[in-house]
Amino acid sequence: MSKIVPTISSGVAGPLGVLHLPRFWQKMSLGAVGKLHDEYPACGAGYDQMTLDALGLDREATLNYVNTNKPSYFEFEAWVKENMDPNSDVDAHNAAVTGYIHSDETRSEIFGAAGLTDENCAFRDAVNLNNADDWTIFHQQEIAG
Repeated sequence: MSKIVPTISSGVAGPLGVLHLPRFWQKMSLGAVGKLHDEYPACGAGYDQMTLDALGLDREATLNYVNTNKPSYFEFEAWVKENMDPNSDVDAHNAAVTGYIHSDETRSEIFGAAGLTDENCAFRDAVNLNNADDWTIFHQQEIAG
């Protein structure tokens, strides 16, 4: 069985309204059962850490909760709500997620793998670049073989 490329966008929020949280849950959940594609960390230094920091969540406690309990998304979100800093600024976090821009080098790598160029693709934000990267890796692994 092949490992799974997470395809929930960082631009998606659950009922709590936190962008990237559903994707983060999916990556940790897949990692907890050994099914996360090798190119993806269960808890990386980018949006994952930004989300933990914004919500005031402890990295190890969060990973431990998901690894031990394997919660549904709604169970995870309830745990987050119970454990997050009540003074968290979700709007500021969401603005940071949507406003993040990858380096030109990262954009070029993602565009190159996807067959895109600066001339035929206008988006530059990290959320959409990460979507393009996910879709490309998914297609290469699952469809094109």
